[in-house]
Amino acid sequence: MTPAEPNAEAPVAPRDRRLRFGQPRSLRSRQMWAASLGLVAFLALAGLALDRAFQSTAQSGMRERLHSFALAYANSDFDREGNVIPPWDPPDPRFKRPGSGLYAQIVMEHSRWDSESTQGPDLPIGKMLEPGQQVFEGPLKIRQISGAEGQAYRFGYGLMLSEDEHEVPYTVYVLQDSTALGRQVAAFRAALWRYLGGAGVVLLLLQMFILRWSLRPLGVVIDELKRVQTGTAAGMSEAHPRELEPLTESINAFIQSERENLERQRNTLADLAHSLKTPLAVLRSRLDSDTGEAELREEVDAQLRRMNDLVSYQLARAARSGHQLFAAPIEIEPQAEQIVVGLEKVYSSKGVLCEFEIAAQARFHGETGDLQELLGNLLENAFKWAKSRVLLTVAEGEQVIGRRAGVSITVEDDGPGIADERIAYVLQRGVRGDERVQGHGIGMSIVQDIIKSYRGELHVGHSQELGGAKFEVTLPGGF
Repeated sequence: MTPAEPNAEAPVAPRDRRLRFGQPRSLRSRQMWAASLGLVAFLALAGLALDRAFQSTAQSGMRERLHSFALAYANSDFDREGNVIPPWDPPDPRFKRPGSGLYAQIVMEHSRWDSESTQGPDLPIGKMLEPGQQVFEGPLKIRQISGAEGQAYRFGYGLMLSEDEHEVPYTVYVLQDSTALGRQVAAFRAALWRYLGGAGVVLLLLQMFILRWSLRPLGVVIDELKRVQTGTAAGMSEAHPRELEPLTESINAFIQSERENLERQRNTLADLAHSLKTPLAVLRSRLDSDTGEAELREEVDAQLRRMNDLVSYQLARAARSGHQLFAAPIEIEPQAEQIVVGLEKVYSSKGVLCEFEIAAQARFHGETGDLQELLGNLLENAFKWAKSRVLLTVAEGEQVIGRRAGVSITVEDDGPGIADERIAYVLQRGVRGDERVQGHGIGMSIVQDIIKSYRGELHVGHSQELGGAKFEVTLPGGF
C-alpha cells in the first residue's frame, strides 16, 4: 500500500489579522466612528444638561412671579367677621377672568376665599401653612374650565394677622397653569436641538477634514513603502512627523540590515570562489602533468585539506556575519571573564595579568557570538604582545532618550605598541605585526567586520596608562 499523497489543494489557514469580528479594518474609519460616537454622546449630554438648566431657570422664574402675586394678596383686609376683603385692583387682570390659568386662594381655619379666575376649573385645595412658611409645588393635576386635564404650579405663603390682641393665621396660594411654561420649554428645546444638530454637522465635517489631514503622513509612509517595494526608492525619507520617526527609522534599519546581509553573502561567496580557485588550478595542473600516482594522491590530499579549511573558515565567517537588529542586552563582564580564563592558560608562561574596569550598566546589544569574537580577538592580541599587564575598560555610550545606549570597549597592553605609520598596514587582512609571532593575520579583520556590521568605529593608538597598544571600539546606540 503506497502512502497517501499530500493534498496540494488543501485550504490554507487565513493569516491572523489581529482584529476582532466587526472591527473596521481602516484606521480612518475606526477613528471616524469613535470620534462621531463621542461627539454625538457629548452633544446629547450637553443638550440634556441645557434642557434641565432651562427648565430649572423657568421654574425659578415662575416661583418668583407667584411669590410676588402672593405678597400682593398678603396685604388683603379682613372684615369683623373674618372675611377676606381682596384688593380692588388685582396684581394681574387674569385673576378676574374665569379659567384664565392664573388663580389665587386664601385659606383660613374656617373659611376660604377664591379669586374670580377659579370659577370653572377644578383646583386642589391647599392646607394651612405655618406663619412664614413658603412652599412651591408642581406640577399638580387640575381640571381646566373646558373639562380637560391639565397641570399647574402652586406657591403657598403662610401668614399671621394680629388684630384686637388676637392673631388670625391664614395662607395665600397662587396657582398658574403650566401651559405657558410648557410652550416656553418646547420652543427652547426646538431651538436647542436645531442649533446643536447644526453644530454637530459642522463639527463632523470639520472632524473629517482634520482626520484626513492628520492621517496624511501615514499615507505618505504607505506611498514610500510601495516605492521601496517596487525598487523605485532606496529607503524611507526623513521628512516625517516625530511620532512616525521610530517607525520609519526601524524600516530603514531593516532595509539596511537586509542589504548588508545580502552584500556579506555575496562577498562570502566571492571570497570562497576566489580562495578555491588556486587549489583547483593546482589539481588541474597535476592531473594534466605526468605526476606519479603516489605524488598525485599526496597533492590531492593536501589540496583537499586546504579547500576544507577554506570552506570551514568562510562558513564560520558567514555565520558570524550579521546580527539581530533588536537583540536583548548582554552583560559583558561574564563573557570577558570566560575568555580571559582561557587566555591565561594559553599564555601562562608569560604571567600576564588582565584587569577589568567595566561599568555596571554597560550592555552589549547584539549576538553573543559577536561579543565573544570581538573580545576574544582583541584580548588575544593584547595577551600576545603584552609583557605583564592587559587592561579591559568598558563604558556605557551616549544615552539618547527613548533609545538604548551604546557601549565603548577599550583593550590596552604594556607591549611594544604600534607605530602610527603602521596602524593602517597592520589592520589589513592577512597582515601580522611581526612575522615572527604565530598567527594568520585575520583576527583584526574579523573584529573590523563585526564592528562594521554594528555600524561602529575602531580606533587604534598608544596607551597612555600602560605604554603599549590601545584598541578602542565604539558601538553606537540603537532602537
